[in-house]
Amino acid sequence: MSAAPAIAPGAAIAFAGLGLMGTPMAANLARAGYRVHAIDANPQAVDKHNAEFPQAGAALEECSAAILILPNGDIVRSVLLEGEAALVRHLPPGALIIDMSSSSPVGTRALAGDLRDLGFGLIDAPVSGGVKRAVPGTLAIMAGGGTEDIERARPLLEKLGNSIHLTGAIGTAHAMKALNNYVSAAGLMAAAEATIAAQKFGLDPHTVVNILNASTGMNNSTQNKFAQFILSRKFNAGFSLGLMAKDLRIALEVIESTGTPDWIARPVVDAANRAEAALGGTEDHTGAVKIWEQAAQARMGVT
Repeated sequence: MSAAPAIAPGAAIAFAGLGLMGTPMAANLARAGYRVHAIDANPQAVDKHNAEFPQAGAALEECSAAILILPNGDIVRSVLLEGEAALVRHLPPGALIIDMSSSSPVGTRALAGDLRDLGFGLIDAPVSGGVKRAVPGTLAIMAGGGTEDIERARPLLEKLGNSIHLTGAIGTAHAMKALNNYVSAAGLMAAAEATIAAQKFGLDPHTVVNILNASTGMNNSTQNKFAQFILSRKFNAGFSLGLMAKDLRIALEVIESTGTPDWIARPVVDAANRAEAALGGTEDHTGAVKIWEQAAQARMGVT
């Protein structure tokens, strides 16, 4: 049997999840010539997409692929498999499912088996780069699953990102995404503690960040978040604290399931959970710094 053809521009695809990331991603696919069937729990988001790209609509029954970028793997499973509106009830046999959400890799492997039994392939293809890179289509994409399925999806993925990294078997991309976000969050938290301590010792926080960025303490957060969103007090980087905490819990699941020591991961996850409980999941993830500031004030007897 010959391999299924690549999903090239002109193909019909379903796209579920028109949030901060999904909206520009779906738009990029429509601009590239894909016929997009937009799906979202918010009908206004669907109407807005369809109004902007009226020429790019498609029926679900035509779609050779379905992309999902949703808050978690449980919602992905529900949208695909549960109820009369389940996508698998409407997609044609053999359609490729592409989960670009930050899902649990354990759940992804179980989902792959369920979809295989129904005649659908699955790849996990989470992204990194945030809204800033989603808009121009320059995301980093991690892809796990069968080689033929990934190559089938490659033309589509190349319209969303400028680097595609193959990670191995199904679920490995979701594991990699969670672990990447863990390393990023650990850098953010370490920089927060260091900057607050330095400020209380008499240093200007802008000076601290500038020196970190010229030295070995530099990381993604010191370069791209502190001056822009934390020291400016804007706290609007575009990624929620709730999603960061969720990704960190997934990373801890991966670490513990492999028997790897969690000596650093566990405190990072605990801190994220504490920040989420105190500030709410809708707070921007850069706002997590506020709990360090509040704790530092309390320890110094400042109310």
